[in-house]
Amino acid sequence: MAPSTRTRRRSRSSKARGHIAPGTTQEETKVLKTKLIWAAVAAITAAGWLAAPAGAEPVNDDLVIDGEIHMTTRTKAAEGMPFDEVLSGWLFRTDETRMLEADSFQNPGMLYVERGEELWNKVEGEAGKSCASCHGDASKSMKGVGASYPKWDAEAGRPINVELQINNCREKNMKAEPYKFDAAEQKALTTFIKHQSLGDPLGIDLAAGDMQGWWEKGKDLYYKRTGQLNLACASCHEQYNGKYIRADHLSQGNVNGFPTYRLKQANMVSLHNRFRGCIRDTRAEFPAAFSDELMALEVYVTWRGTGLSVETPAVRQ
Repeated sequence: MAPSTRTRRRSRSSKARGHIAPGTTQEETKVLKTKLIWAAVAAITAAGWLAAPAGAEPVNDDLVIDGEIHMTTRTKAAEGMPFDEVLSGWLFRTDETRMLEADSFQNPGMLYVERGEELWNKVEGEAGKSCASCHGDASKSMKGVGASYPKWDAEAGRPINVELQINNCREKNMKAEPYKFDAAEQKALTTFIKHQSLGDPLGIDLAAGDMQGWWEKGKDLYYKRTGQLNLACASCHEQYNGKYIRADHLSQGNVNGFPTYRLKQANMVSLHNRFRGCIRDTRAEFPAAFSDELMALEVYVTWRGTGLSVETPAVRQ
């Protein structure tokens, strides 16, 4: 029996509304839903409805840690940036989240700083050494480290970040096993070391070695569309920064607060973990942590935030 006119109309109406067809796999459903969301954002933006949504502008607020350490959360952009001013992600967060970061007693990321201090003084490896054995008081020896990495490593012939430098020291000087990517110890010690630069302005040296070449590679990756959703880093953090996607207020994507405590995950999140998460969200295969691709991206994205204060451990939603 042929379907009734009413049935046919309902079927056409369902397709017009973008309903998912029966039999669609779970992965296909996720992809289709995300495509529909981005299509809706593009359509609404084109219509001018997102020109000034409620609460879409970053707040005009000052971040002062514990009422003492004044942080630079907005500053003049480096030459070559598409913005006149670079903004910390802190300015895009809710009142409650911003308050958490401003108070070290309430900041959940400080638990990782405390754990990192324990690891700093812990003797490990065949050499019977700790980080403190060579570097002494971290508040002095590590001051500025978090603001100057990634750095050029002549021996490796590539840039390295704080996590890789920690593993270099563990293997060469302590004769200890390197930390695995995103191990709790790696995140804690990295957080502790970068916290010693709290308030210092980001400023990496692009003149060292071939850092400029890696910067170029990172820039290419930043603007390269990829994945089933055909998105680039710039799609969210440049084209749509300041807008909302679902409940997320998109920032410029600056990395001055990593490792960052994310309330959504109730955990510290490393920069390369976040990179991989963003790439995964485009439905693309993500590179290995500390790979050439992600190290180049770290060089470029860190440069984009030049002048912003190190906020580690920042708090984000």
